[in-house]
Parts: sequence; C-alpha cells; structure tokens
Amino acid sequence: MAFDLDAWLERIGWNGELRPDLATLAGLLDAHMSHIPFENLDVLLGRGVRLDLDSVQRKLVGARRGGYCFEHCTLFAAALEAIGFNPVRHTARVVVVAPRRESPRTHMFLTVPVAEGVFVVDPGFGALAPRVPVPLVDGAPVSAGTETHWMARDGGVWALRTQTPDKAVDCWVSAVEDDNPIDFEVGNHFTATHPSSSFVNRIMLRALTGDGRVSVMNRDVTIRRGAETRTLQLPDRAALRALLAEHFGFDLPEVESIRVPSIDDWR
Repeated sequence: MAFDLDAWLERIGWNGELRPDLATLAGLLDAHMSHIPFENLDVLLGRGVRLDLDSVQRKLVGARRGGYCFEHCTLFAAALEAIGFNPVRHTARVVVVAPRRESPRTHMFLTVPVAEGVFVVDPGFGALAPRVPVPLVDGAPVSAGTETHWMARDGGVWALRTQTPDKAVDCWVSAVEDDNPIDFEVGNHFTATHPSSSFVNRIMLRALTGDGRVSVMNRDVTIRRGAETRTLQLPDRAALRALLAEHFGFDLPEVESIRVPSIDDWR
C-alpha cells in the first residue's frame, strides 16, 4: 500500500495549501495532533504495535485510532515526504522520570529543514508534546497557548525542555543522529513488550480538543477546557470505552476486558 495523502488530509481535516514551508509544517502538525490522539491501548490488549506504513495507515487513518510516538512519527514523516519536505527520523531517551543513563532510546521524533532553519517536530510525545515546530537552536523558546518548549544543548546531546507552572522540565535527550529503521523497531519492541515499560503497565491517553485536552493515566482523567480543569476517576472498563467514544473519536469494545497491571482492583 502506497501512502494515501488524501486520506490522511481528510483524517486531520486539512484543506489548506501544501507547500514545504514553515507555515504549512506548523499547520499540519497542529491539525495532525488535534485529530489523531495519543494512546497505547493495543499494547495493553496484547496486540503489539507494527511500524510498517501500511499497518500505521490502517490503524491511525482507516480505523481512526490513535497511537504512540513511533506510529505518529512514521505516519507524519510519510505525509511530509509526500508534500515535499525532507524529514529526518531520530531516537531519543525520555528523561521525565528516569535519568538519561537509565533510559533506553524508546522515543521517536523528527527534524525538518525549511528555509528558516531546522525544526524539531514531535507529534507523539503525549501530554508534553509541543504543538508547534521547535527550532533546533539552543534556548529559542516557542509557545502554543499556555505551553512553552525549547531545545537546549546539554553536553554532547540536545534536550527538549518545557515550562511547567513550577519549573523547567527535561522531556527527552538525543544526539539528533540520522538513525536507522532498525533502531525504531528495537525501541518499539522494548516499549510494547518489556515488563518495565510504562506502556505495558499503564493506560496513557491524550486527545486535544477545540478548547483544551483530555488526558488519562490509568483510571485518572483530567479534562481541561480553557482555564477550567475537571478531574474524575473511571469506575470501570465500561466507563473507559464510553470516554473513548466521547472524547477520542473511536469505539473499541475490547477495552471492556483490557488488562492493566498497575490497576489491581479495577472492575
């Protein structure tokens, strides 16, 4: 199956110009992230995650599902190439929780050269993903709404940083090398199968909405609309299925029997 650009454009609701420039890149990134959610449900359902373009298109475009970084970046890179961009695929070590010496290369992001310079594009980083391209320049912040991100040189690597209400947070670090396809397969295999992987042990979801976002960590749901934030707890798996239909744009009956190792008492 060749990449179906028209189907992807319909999926993300894009009817604007298709030029390989910064304005188009920013618009496509926002549209992609606004319409295709972040989710790890196939891992918890024991299905695994395939990274060939056919499988990614069938799931994220045809079935109108979401995915995590490897799937998002595989799809977005293919779309950019079809439009005339030249994205480069990279691995990174996530350091939000674990220090870099303990973190494997289990994240995928892109860099995209345009006339204004080289920009980091990261549609699949979940709750901390930047909604705009971030210049690969030391300490050059960009903002989208209340979110601010920037790249910082840290020894021999680059770090993606974001500002929380309390402090600056390192999201991931990378040498920004031109990695090989097998590197993403290895990282994806660890992410989807290793017993210590967060994706194997927790429900992690995020959907962007017109006025905010909906985030899920196991049973805990956070719904942000403008300046208002509401939290709730899913009582059972049926409530998870209903939440997916309401906020994530798809129905997945199988989640009513999903196994989540970190939730021992979930009905």
